[in-house]
Amino acid sequence: MTRLLRNADHRRMPWKNGGGETVEVIVHPEGASLSDFGWRVSMARVAGDGPFSVFPGIDRTLAVLSGDGMALSIEGLGETLLTPASAPLAFPADAPTTARLTGGPITDLNVMTRRGAFRHRLTHHVTRDTLALPETTGERLLLALEPLGVSTPEGLVGLQPLDALVLGGALAAEVVPIGDEATFYLVEIIQD
Repeated sequence: MTRLLRNADHRRMPWKNGGGETVEVIVHPEGASLSDFGWRVSMARVAGDGPFSVFPGIDRTLAVLSGDGMALSIEGLGETLLTPASAPLAFPADAPTTARLTGGPITDLNVMTRRGAFRHRLTHHVTRDTLALPETTGERLLLALEPLGVSTPEGLVGLQPLDALVLGGALAAEVVPIGDEATFYLVEIIQD
């Protein structure tokens, strides 16, 4: 079974620390708050340097979707530079973290799971050919960075930039480029 989440319908809400706005793509269970979700996928525009919100008992992975980049200083892990070309960075969301922009505002993709209940993997993909998505025992979410199609036994679904498609883990699915290539992030959620 698939569920299409259009960018225009994503929920806008303030950051937990009040320092900006987040765009919630999906939260599980549906309607969960920032204090009781099992897993959550969101995007945020970061316009200035400052601390990240702390989420006790949560693991997070962050990727930069657009902008120059951001240096993250994570307690116990040191400093890491994230750019749109960087691999996603996984770290504990309960570790005090501060961000320093390297060249103006950025937009990031944030995946969070409750430790001990769920775990996740976030991967970036660019393909010029049809690409079969890996199966998993949990759920998958594909976030399009440009127009693309996803072929499933239910039919072909067209996605525009920042639209998301939720797929059951065992559902066969292939990404079909519409232009020269398809660029997207794949989130895999596994229940512990």
